[in-house]
Amino acid sequence: MIEPHASARPGAPPSRRGPARLPVRPGTGRFLVLAGVFVCAACGLVYELELVALAAYLTGDPVTQTSVVLSVMVFAMGIGSLIAKRLRRQAAAGFAVIEAVLALVGGCSAMALYAVFAWTGDWGGPWAAGPRTLMVAFSLTIGLLIGAEIPLLMELIQRIRRQDAGGAVADLFAADYVGGLAGGLAFPFLLLPLMGQLTGALLTGAVNVVAGGALVLGLFGRDLTRRARLLLLTANLTVLGVLAAAAVLVDDFERAARTAVYGADVRVAVRTDVQEVVLTGGTHGRPLDLYLDGRLLVSARDERRYHEALVHPAMNGPHSRVLILGGGDGLAAREVLRFAGVRRVRVVEHDPDLVRLAATDPALSALNGHAYDDPRVRVTAADAFHWLRGAPHAAYDVVIADLPGPDRAAGAQLYSQEFYGLARRALTPGGRLVVHTGPAAPRPRVLWTVDSTLHAAGLRTTPYLAARDRGLVLAAPGARPPLGLATGPGAPRPHSLTPRLLAAGRAEAAAGRIQGLPPSTLVHPRYRG
Repeated sequence: MIEPHASARPGAPPSRRGPARLPVRPGTGRFLVLAGVFVCAACGLVYELELVALAAYLTGDPVTQTSVVLSVMVFAMGIGSLIAKRLRRQAAAGFAVIEAVLALVGGCSAMALYAVFAWTGDWGGPWAAGPRTLMVAFSLTIGLLIGAEIPLLMELIQRIRRQDAGGAVADLFAADYVGGLAGGLAFPFLLLPLMGQLTGALLTGAVNVVAGGALVLGLFGRDLTRRARLLLLTANLTVLGVLAAAAVLVDDFERAARTAVYGADVRVAVRTDVQEVVLTGGTHGRPLDLYLDGRLLVSARDERRYHEALVHPAMNGPHSRVLILGGGDGLAAREVLRFAGVRRVRVVEHDPDLVRLAATDPALSALNGHAYDDPRVRVTAADAFHWLRGAPHAAYDVVIADLPGPDRAAGAQLYSQEFYGLARRALTPGGRLVVHTGPAAPRPRVLWTVDSTLHAAGLRTTPYLAARDRGLVLAAPGARPPLGLATGPGAPRPHSLTPRLLAAGRAEAAAGRIQGLPPSTLVHPRYRG
């Protein structure tokens, strides 16, 4: 047990303890304590944001993960504040121990969560027991430790120079909130882009343990026994050593985790400003696979079945001007360019690095037929929703929404009634819009919520199923669009899609129809569950 210096009177209430024996003037001491509050608050917020960002990335459900992490942390902070009341007699030593544990837990939390994701893959389904429980455990532990900081810091700052409680609280919370601002800005603009989530968390832990240890040992060390100082120094150096060792091994860890997720055939792995892009295979006869944020987006084994089902029914009619929303891999553009009479194709993709990879990677560019080399194709790097707000009216015969599923991060916006209203405005009166809704069997309500949302935006719809049980909806601003294939001169022959398969997909979708679902809007998204 770490004991206070013998000069502290045993049994004395906290408010009656003598002043701390400082190596600096009281004014300087107060400034150093408030600086410590600033740094520790910044580190605490970075831990929270790390958990939110990583959990959202691994599950694709930012709303739920943000709500769970923040609510658990806020609850735990209250409990931590109550528990810390018992530590006020040993405020300096208690604060140092809390900061060391917080640095270790917070700094290693991202690696631990990613390890569980990589080696168990148990993030699917609602509240899978293992990794989600670990996420809650980290949120609870970090919240408890952060909540315990303020009562102990209040005790320390009052021991430097007595002042009214209101003034002390104001000073502490001002430093705490400004530190939170610094951490909140440092995470997305500095730590994440320059170091990534894992190294960023480890560096934050190192800053945390150094700040906490330096504050206590440098400022309040005279109030601790020699044994207490030695134990605290050893603990801090041990935590710092663990974090440093983890930082040295983080690259090897990421490679091993990536192999566990994608297999040993990883050829390209890049973290763009939008997502993680991984290519496996594509050489020596191995089929190419494209993963975005850990999820298989394209497999060369069967991607043509999906992209033909997505594109060809929408091209059954006028199609000289085509807009592709998403589709940065270039595969939808490949199918569009097979049709004679196509004069202009606009691809609006949020991730320019994905487009660059699709245009330059030999295997992926071969798979998309070198679509980005075609002079008819123009690429705009932009968010599809915001781009549509400024898009010309009635400018496109066909709009293809080849976007992530509605349960992903941008689902509330890119599958909303407002979004479809903007897409409808960009269509010519006789144009067609096709929407990918994700796998239909596990969540049939999603397909029919998209259908209802398109209706609410003034479009008539024809839902159908395609390869790998993917839901698709063909929509038009006038009459219900027929589900068929283009015929006649200039109409390409699909490799796998036939009228019979389309009819079967339409019948299968109709058999699972769910009536009466309300549309999804920006302020009332309805794709959960």
